[in-house]
Amino acid sequence: MPSTDPAATWTITELAREFGVTLRTLRHYEEVGLLSPERRGTTRVFHHRDRIRLELILRGKRLGFTLPEIATIVDMYDDQPGEAGQLQYLIDQIDVRRDELEQRRRDIDHTLAELAEVEARCHDDLRKLATR
Repeated sequence: MPSTDPAATWTITELAREFGVTLRTLRHYEEVGLLSPERRGTTRVFHHRDRIRLELILRGKRLGFTLPEIATIVDMYDDQPGEAGQLQYLIDQIDVRRDELEQRRRDIDHTLAELAEVEARCHDDLRKLATR
């Protein structure tokens, strides 16, 4: 169970293990500005804020958002328009994502129907060939 102490810190290895991501992934998130661990020499020290941001990043990825979209969402919390703006933007992005997924579902249903039709014709053709 992760610490809820705001003063707690984690190494890159600890966060990678806990969240099931690679060290390279965490370094990439740092490179693109999504995470900003403290540097103690060559060691990265992740604070509570970084851990929360990582949770949000990974949730955003699971929901299909791009890293720039995720950055917009998580950065809004700290900047204007603040939490309310962040939530409204997230709602808008959820609507867009839902529409995309619904279209994919329709496309998949259509493709499955086509496959079933082709399969049925193949079975019919096989039966006809067997009776010759």
